[in-house]
Amino acid sequence: MKNIGNHIQYQIYMNMHDPDPNRLPVVYEEWERLAREKLEDGPYYYVAGGAGGENTMNANLKALNQWWILPRMLRNVEDRDLSVSLFGKTYSFPVMHAPIGVQSIIHPEGEIGSALACADVGVPYIASSASTIPMEKIAESMGEADRWFQLYWSKDPDITASFLRRAEASGYSAIVVTLDTPMMAWREYDLKNVYLPFLAGEGVGNYFTDPAFNAKLDKSPKEDPQAAIMHWTQIYGNAGLTWEDIDFLKANTSLPIILKGILHPDDAKLALEHGVDGIIVSNHGGRQVDGAIGALEALPLVCEVIDGRIPVLMDSGIRRGADIIKAMALGASAVLIGRPLMYGLAVAGQQGVKEVMQNMIADLDITLGLTGEKAVQDLNTSILKKSVAE
Repeated sequence: MKNIGNHIQYQIYMNMHDPDPNRLPVVYEEWERLAREKLEDGPYYYVAGGAGGENTMNANLKALNQWWILPRMLRNVEDRDLSVSLFGKTYSFPVMHAPIGVQSIIHPEGEIGSALACADVGVPYIASSASTIPMEKIAESMGEADRWFQLYWSKDPDITASFLRRAEASGYSAIVVTLDTPMMAWREYDLKNVYLPFLAGEGVGNYFTDPAFNAKLDKSPKEDPQAAIMHWTQIYGNAGLTWEDIDFLKANTSLPIILKGILHPDDAKLALEHGVDGIIVSNHGGRQVDGAIGALEALPLVCEVIDGRIPVLMDSGIRRGADIIKAMALGASAVLIGRPLMYGLAVAGQQGVKEVMQNMIADLDITLGLTGEKAVQDLNTSILKKSVAE
């Protein structure tokens, strides 16, 4: 839709004379507050919490807030273009749903609700290996809508290869390989709450329906779910991987391979050398390494190395339209949205995810025009100024 921001904005204002007192929020912080009210401690902190003292979560927000936008005037921004091209496809908006597992702990609609919301809005949904709903059912619910698959690289190569084959057969158009989670981090709130949903059978839908996983069990997950869960604990993650193992992925899928979790420019260089198709600059939303660099701080370092040869995407800390503009001006081809969508899911299921995403896109569109720019793909550092700390 042309100038979607104005359209959504005026839709809201049309209710000025008879506003619904129970309408869903617009303000990000209100979504988070309502999600906190709805969720028990375990599920809430599993989404909202970070690693250690949560310094990396704070670094993500600080990295965004240390850049100021320098708007330009009289630039004819009547017609704006939010579209981007990635891996041979054109997407209407430069945003997508970050891969997030175990959404069943957040709302009964879980991954299906989020996937349908993305299909409705027209943004790609990235399905997690750690989904409670298997990838095939998510794909079936989405029809022809765009979707990518996120791979947690298992210790068992048969399972990894099987996941890749299943994703390709189910119509996923890219593989997002999460590198920063070869093991789960020290997350103080999860430990305090003694909460790991996988041990209760949540988030293992792809594993329990996988032929390679089930071939290693004496009984099916339905017959002996506890034994299946314990086997999952033995094969989840793989701390022994090296850059040479990228060849294994290439041998087992023809889809674009995008590495998620790159922060160091030397790793960006290695990614190019090993022929991957894209990079996502991410610190897992501050959930893995406490005290790590903010994702936006790392973004220009990575983009300098990549130099436009492959797309560089970014996540971790994106909350509003201005954040997206800053990320794209610093070199991101698109951004992934995480926690805000989960708060939307917690509050109102599919409709909550849809409204959070729509509002963020509307904010982006309006802020783009007010910045004096017509197309997100033309954004660059000329509209930014970095603040100088006192």
